[in-house]
Amino acid sequence: MTEEGGPIPGRVAYHAARWVPVLVLGALTYALYPVARAFDAPIVEAGQVAPVEVLAPFGYVVKKSPPELARDADALAATVRPIYEYQPAVVDSVRRRVDRLFAGLDAAQGPSTRVTVAAQYGARLSADEAAYLESRARREALRVSLNRFFQRNLGAGVTLGGTIEQELSREVVVRREGRERVVPRDSVLTFAAFLERRSPEEPSPGSSLGDQIYLKLVNAVFQPSLVPNVSKTLALRAELRRSVDSVKDVVRANERVVAAHEVVTPETHARLVALRGEMLQRGRSGVADPKGLVGQTLSNALVLSMFWLLLMLYRRETYGSLRQVLVVAGLFALVIIGSAINRRFIAEGPELIPIPFATMLLTVLFSGRVSMVAAMVLAVLLGSQAAYSGQAGLYLAMIGGVAAALSMRVIRRRTQLLVAAGGVVAAFVVGAGTVALRFDWSLAELGSSIARGGANAIVSTALVMLALPVVESLAGVTTDLTLLELSDPSRPLLRRLATEAPGTYAHSVAMANLCESACNAIGANGLLARVGCYYHDVGKLTKPQFFVENQAPGSNPHDRLKPEASASIIRNHVRDGMTLAEEHGLPAIVAAFIPEHHGTADITYFLDRAKSRGVNVAENADQYRYPGPRPRSVETAVAFLADGVEAALRVLGEPTAQRISDAIEHIVEQRVQSGQLSEAPLTLAQLSRVRDEFVRVLTGMHHKRIDYPTASGGITSEWEAASRA
Repeated sequence: MTEEGGPIPGRVAYHAARWVPVLVLGALTYALYPVARAFDAPIVEAGQVAPVEVLAPFGYVVKKSPPELARDADALAATVRPIYEYQPAVVDSVRRRVDRLFAGLDAAQGPSTRVTVAAQYGARLSADEAAYLESRARREALRVSLNRFFQRNLGAGVTLGGTIEQELSREVVVRREGRERVVPRDSVLTFAAFLERRSPEEPSPGSSLGDQIYLKLVNAVFQPSLVPNVSKTLALRAELRRSVDSVKDVVRANERVVAAHEVVTPETHARLVALRGEMLQRGRSGVADPKGLVGQTLSNALVLSMFWLLLMLYRRETYGSLRQVLVVAGLFALVIIGSAINRRFIAEGPELIPIPFATMLLTVLFSGRVSMVAAMVLAVLLGSQAAYSGQAGLYLAMIGGVAAALSMRVIRRRTQLLVAAGGVVAAFVVGAGTVALRFDWSLAELGSSIARGGANAIVSTALVMLALPVVESLAGVTTDLTLLELSDPSRPLLRRLATEAPGTYAHSVAMANLCESACNAIGANGLLARVGCYYHDVGKLTKPQFFVENQAPGSNPHDRLKPEASASIIRNHVRDGMTLAEEHGLPAIVAAFIPEHHGTADITYFLDRAKSRGVNVAENADQYRYPGPRPRSVETAVAFLADGVEAALRVLGEPTAQRISDAIEHIVEQRVQSGQLSEAPLTLAQLSRVRDEFVRVLTGMHHKRIDYPTASGGITSEWEAASRA
């Protein structure tokens, strides 16, 4: 397709291909979030003034909210009288337990044995109390008294301590001998009241020790004769809960919902929200109204066009790539569809609008600025739809999306995605808290909002980790995460370079350090510069021995070749490098370092040798020139400069700081004057900063070292003189 600036038909087609997705997204939004054209119910929060009068266009019902339903269900369930069952067998069971206890006490030999027997029934007797029971007459009197006490009082029905007092109902149902009787809760005999009836039955009422023993023995053998039927009571309560009416209010057709300039009450707000939901449910939208359809679609497209204008005016490299524009449109479509699915099948809260998913991907693919604008545009697009208006939808959607963009500004490890997820969760917590304060949310509503936002953050992060390789491939974009993977020394191509051409590998590493530092200093992509330098000379793997950094001293195969043959070998390392880059799947922006770090410069060494031998180089000048192209990016331009600087300083004698600075100044000036940087977007200010960074880094690399004594393994001048002798 003709690029912008070509013939008019071509330019129209060029821009049309990039703007058609905007209309498609606008129509998709309308289809998933229809809004009536002729009648649109405004959502006004409680406490605010209604701008217009709203009359119900049809009859509808107002449903109770989940908290209201739960509250009404609890109130209705509380009206159920708890059921208590009388257990007639308990009286005989307790009497037998008393007889067994005293039979054991009678058979016991001595106080210590009686303590053990009593403990088996749960009564902890002291030594004095055990001694008190030495008298058989006392034991018999206690046994008779206990049996008479239980016989007279358990039959009335006694509950276990702490049960009947906790019942909410003022009345309880007592089931006895197949009959039910409703009695006041306070009339039921509790264990505490049961104990208060013991005085007339005690055999020695004047003895505190005897009373203490009596209480312990009552507690040991007691069993409640009136027990709650928990399962039956809960079943009755559950049945009542299910019977709660979900309808809060009924609005008739043409009934006034709210008058103009009237303060909206909570009940009126609920009516407005229910009306909007009913309109969406009935499909009273522009489906049968072409004007409404066109108007709302264009309105949606106009909101989206703000982002497309950003791409066209300030992100031209992305706008120029149709595949990248389509990937962006696809991400927008996923957000629009995903939020509709979430609303219909999961929850209606705006916290589930998956804007964080799209902004995280856009940040990794392009930049945080692009993704932040995308987050705001999507928030306006979806938060202003009828499905989310009145619920702080725009605000919460924007908070989550912008937080995702800010949290993902720098990603060097995949685990940093988890940090980004935490940032989004924190943003939703703050956003939900402010909305809760503004609209007086309950703690349950606040917790639900935070839970939805947290789920959005976690799921979005997980999906980004899964989708990133696919989206990266579709967009043709190389992210920092991919660059980090390519920088791994164990990659096959780098491993070959380190073992088969170690001199070239050392040169590449040195260049990588130099270029990364310079690019970071001028705001360029230092990581890209580092990785590009790692691979810029991989073509030398074809014939590593023909490059000086890999040659042993005194062994140069070029001495036996003609200048044109040597120049051909040097020139072809660019072609061989591109072949290896293609074979190993290097991204285009990394492979660009291979030809562009030389540009179309002359192969001066062999060009001068050919001239000295009288060869007419003018007839075939391209034979002594690198194939190019010239550097087209800031990073490859810096690599072009660094390649000459790093190689030249290797042969610089006595590399003092001043000599290094002068040499760098000379080499950079020479390369700039050659015209090789004419296509690179490198400003004079950036060029000066690059030169200063080269000086700083290389001066640090070539600092002086002290002479360590020979005895400690040092290399001294005396040792060097002796070794040359």
